[in-house]
Amino acid sequence: MSEKENVELFRRVTLGVFADGDLSVIDECLTDDFVEHEPAPGVRPGREGVKDIATMIRTGFPDLRITIDDAFGVGDQVSARSTWKGTNTGSFMGMPATGRPATWEAIDIIHVRNGRINEHWGQMDIMGLFTQLGLMQMPMAA
Repeated sequence: MSEKENVELFRRVTLGVFADGDLSVIDECLTDDFVEHEPAPGVRPGREGVKDIATMIRTGFPDLRITIDDAFGVGDQVSARSTWKGTNTGSFMGMPATGRPATWEAIDIIHVRNGRINEHWGQMDIMGLFTQLGLMQMPMAA
């Protein structure tokens, strides 16, 4: 696949699975031996873990909207920066809904093999998210 096609694959998975809630995209677009290098605690490995994470996020933020701010491909890898927005109206990570809106960012890197994603590394601003939801306070500067 071309670098442009790899970027479109990333967009399809991110928007289709997380923004639209279509879990079937996972089985279509991730390899059978998919590896998540930043797994969330308590989720299954591989594609099933991605389904767990997507379900958890979509349950907590059913109105989730995602904007892919930057995405570029280099060879068989894609790097992207995205902004996630939603209102916490459902349980999230074992915590009850707060009813609060939140905006957070994510950075993702994927590796594509034979037209499907086979590895993912990612970081989300969980501290910023939890602070907006009132679940933790930011430490004060000295």
